[in-house]
Amino acid sequence: MPKAKTPASVLQSLLEEYQLNPFSLSKKINLSATAVRLIIIGKSGISVPTALRLAKFFGQPPAYWLDLQREADLSDAANDKKLQAVLKGITKAQKTSAPAARKGAGKTAKKVTLADKRKTAAKVPGAKASSGAKATGARRTAQRKRASAPVREV
Repeated sequence: MPKAKTPASVLQSLLEEYQLNPFSLSKKINLSATAVRLIIIGKSGISVPTALRLAKFFGQPPAYWLDLQREADLSDAANDKKLQAVLKGITKAQKTSAPAARKGAGKTAKKVTLADKRKTAAKVPGAKASSGAKATGARRTAQRKRASAPVREV
């Protein structure tokens, strides 16, 4: 089975093909020489900004470099024994029916009209029906005074 392409192996091949060293590449793409070396030895991955730089310099789409990195990450995860042990303990999610309290949640609520408010107010002694507009400032104060004033009989 052929060895999988990794960002490190591809970058090393391109350096040889273009007769570059990590230092000269780092200067041309404005990235530190250490960062380039870490990618080449496989100790660092390809970030989006690095993928954009390499893609522009070598003429590939940025997705090429990001796909290489994703495949390398998945391969590393598949070979990680601790992760595999954790994954064995995870079961697949099962869809369940909606709880009884939520069964009516999708129904639309009845729209309360002004007439409904007046009917309700008529049933409650001393309550006044709302005009539909909010009372503010002086109107609200006047309404409170009328409600608390003793009733005069004529």
